[in-house]
Amino acid sequence: MANVKITCDSTCDLTGELYTRNQVTVVPLGVTLGSEFRRDGVDITADELFRYVQTAGELPKTSAISIGEYEDVFRSLVEDGSQVVHISLSSELSSSHQNACIAAEAVGNVFVVDSRSLSTGSGHLVLLAREMADRGMAAKEITDALNEKKKDLEVSFVLQTLDYLHKGGRCSGLTAYGANVLKLRPEIEVVDGKMQVGKKYRGEMERSILAYVRGRLEGRTDIQTGRIFVTHSGVPGEVLEKVIALVKELQPFREVIDTQAGCTISSHCGPACLGLLFFREPEKT
Repeated sequence: MANVKITCDSTCDLTGELYTRNQVTVVPLGVTLGSEFRRDGVDITADELFRYVQTAGELPKTSAISIGEYEDVFRSLVEDGSQVVHISLSSELSSSHQNACIAAEAVGNVFVVDSRSLSTGSGHLVLLAREMADRGMAAKEITDALNEKKKDLEVSFVLQTLDYLHKGGRCSGLTAYGANVLKLRPEIEVVDGKMQVGKKYRGEMERSILAYVRGRLEGRTDIQTGRIFVTHSGVPGEVLEKVIALVKELQPFREVIDTQAGCTISSHCGPACLGLLFFREPEKT
């Protein structure tokens, strides 16, 4: 049976330790600051990105992974006879998925999963792929299993500012101004691969984030309590500690993992955004 290797886009937002321990090859998206091209998670951090926006007054430009970049990575991994399972950012949000599919067809023995998600929603699938590969499943079996499992992902975030969405042309200046004045913190949900607005929370950062956590977890019986990611873009440590304590109080998760969003995700959500990403129980048919 062929060895199965796991690759993913940098938008999966796992920690370096998780990537290393699970032997995952990460393919970075591009980030351009003015005239300088950088690679997400390689030679630029989210904190550097935020400083650039504050100084320049404009967002950096993010770019999809090219077909050639994917081909180079995939060829290097299959040359020893291995198979590859690649988990991509939602095809609704980037052309990276399409480019990965074209490269996979050119190289062969590469199976691409459209996560229909972003950030550690996709990261959940990466870790599941590794677990399945370690159990001896073939790449096609893993791909089919992930395509079923991704339907149960619940992915959402609460934003602290609409300025980044406004700079990126995703909301009007008037909407962003009104939200800032009224201290409205919109929740963004990922549904069928696309982002949509959910509830709106009110108040300062800590209050709105803790209200969001309660809104997502309190009293629910349809949550798989194996693993949850608490992923954020620079939330202060004391607030993050309160979030993790509240998550554990509300649901008996076996693993609560906090990660920091990379540059691609942070360039859209802005600073101090926080999300909860976990699996629901499958819908009964």
